[in-house]
Amino acid sequence: MKGRVIAIGDVHGCAQELEDLLNAVAPTRHDRVILLGDLVNRGPESARVLELARQHAHRSLLGNHELRLLNYRRTGDPTHLKKSDYETLRQLGPKDWAYLAAMPLTHELGEFGAVLVHGGFLPDRPWRGQPARVVTRIQVIGPDGEPQKRARFPEAPHWSERWNGAPFVVYGHTPGPEPVRRKGSLGIDTACVNGGALTACIFPGRELVQVPARARYVPA
Repeated sequence: MKGRVIAIGDVHGCAQELEDLLNAVAPTRHDRVILLGDLVNRGPESARVLELARQHAHRSLLGNHELRLLNYRRTGDPTHLKKSDYETLRQLGPKDWAYLAAMPLTHELGEFGAVLVHGGFLPDRPWRGQPARVVTRIQVIGPDGEPQKRARFPEAPHWSERWNGAPFVVYGHTPGPEPVRRKGSLGIDTACVNGGALTACIFPGRELVQVPARARYVPA
């Protein structure tokens, strides 16, 4: 296919930074912008981010924050909602909910031998078909071999440490001060909502482009 693929990490309601990054990478009609999930929550302008996504993104992937909101909308059970989710719920309209509901889990870039995903994959099984609870939430691999949050098992290996590819995986979800480069993967959640940066990985060369956060919207 013609053009570039521009994968963008976790936006988390940082609409101004998303606009800054889109201006920096200047996508053309031949390019495909793919947002790697967690477009919403925590930051100030979730609805505006979704509006920008509808305007500019070829596709947006499902993240754990979108999954949580969709589960709440489906069940009405607020048990797992976080405080900042309620502000997002006040912002979202019918077009936003329809957009969230249509988000796929992965986007394969066969021409580049790569796949895009929000969280990652369990490395001991085929990546295709891994469920939403894994691919949107995995950070580290717990003692039971199941996906866990890094905060719960800080000494456990990150899934990417055991992933050698193929395919090459570009993911978000695990925030850090810099992109995380490994043999078979690249992590591009650089904690924009915490005052870090918003990062894009551009294929075919895997060039990184970043814009700084305009504010620290929530503590790290």
